[in-house]
Amino acid sequence: MRLSDCHNVEDFRRLAKRRLPSPVFNYIDGAGDDEVTKERNTSSFDDCDLVPNVLAGVENIDMSATVMGKKIGMPLFLSPTALQRLFHWQGERAVAAVAERFNTWFGISSLATVSIEEVGAAIKTPKMFQLYIHKDKGLNRSMVERCKAANFDAITLTVDTIVAGNRERCLRTGFTSPPRFTPSSVLSYATHPGWVMNYLFREKFSLPNLSTHVSEGTNVAVSVADYFNTMLDQSMDWKMAEAIRAEWGGQFCLKGVMSVEDAKRAVDIGATAIMVSNHGGRQLDGSRSPFDQIAEIADAVGGKIDIICDGGIRRGTHVLKALAAGATACSGGRLYLYALAAAGEPGVDRVVGKLRDEIERGMKLMGVRSVAKLDRSMLRWR
Repeated sequence: MRLSDCHNVEDFRRLAKRRLPSPVFNYIDGAGDDEVTKERNTSSFDDCDLVPNVLAGVENIDMSATVMGKKIGMPLFLSPTALQRLFHWQGERAVAAVAERFNTWFGISSLATVSIEEVGAAIKTPKMFQLYIHKDKGLNRSMVERCKAANFDAITLTVDTIVAGNRERCLRTGFTSPPRFTPSSVLSYATHPGWVMNYLFREKFSLPNLSTHVSEGTNVAVSVADYFNTMLDQSMDWKMAEAIRAEWGGQFCLKGVMSVEDAKRAVDIGATAIMVSNHGGRQLDGSRSPFDQIAEIADAVGGKIDIICDGGIRRGTHVLKALAAGATACSGGRLYLYALAAAGEPGVDRVVGKLRDEIERGMKLMGVRSVAKLDRSMLRWR
């Protein structure tokens, strides 16, 4: 299987599974408990049908959307994800370059493997920093100040990781950051020599946005669950979120909002956007899918705050359905992580291009000239 054989996200998933050691692949692919929510995030789109219009004159269409004050070239962006250097040696640099080519938002995680400063200097298109609130207040303050200095366009505060989800695949494979080679995992690493050579002999793995304050994750191998449970501040509340928004002073997004009540509170504290997200099903298994919540949240706060459907996106038609239900835009992580793991920057470029083509083709087949014209009259729930 080659890059040219990959025509959709699932194709890239299969190629990534071949090219990654099992602990690394299962970290990307896995989710909480029985992984019911992860699967529901995508299958929920199947419960809703598109109703196209015809004879609409769609030779020229407008795919642009405005998210957090920035006009982007398509209503889909690449949400922040951690540890990308482990999936391919090009890591966040590859993803950032593709986001810039497609003129869309790109985000890096607090647990990114490139620095805030490097990303700030590398791309001119909109960029967000995904903030985990740590017990170390100095670290929190440092990351916010570094984002200001690097001219980031938004901070996205993740609010659904008060404790780590029960990611049983990681328990079985022993995945840690940085990777720990154990008797149970050594065979999987040994049968993927390309990955091992790139990891060992290219740029040293690190988490530069954390390493100034903590050694866990960079020099001390730790599971993601242990990191969340020991390093993150479980006392985080609405008052703290509002204080961070005020300290930042710019475009501010809450990632992990799922209820109407929380969406309304996000408006009340002055957030610019919410990412309707369940962390890719990696936290609370049995929770609703983001798409299933979009219409209700849009009815409550639409027009007051940008609503981003984050999670489960695998097709351009999924984006169209979310927008018609009331979302401002969509975002995703696994959709490009599989491609990054499979083929680096060319893989990410190919999958984003495929998704963009699907959105464009879907709009024309729907008889829609502009994403702003998508509405609920074009949807039927089964």
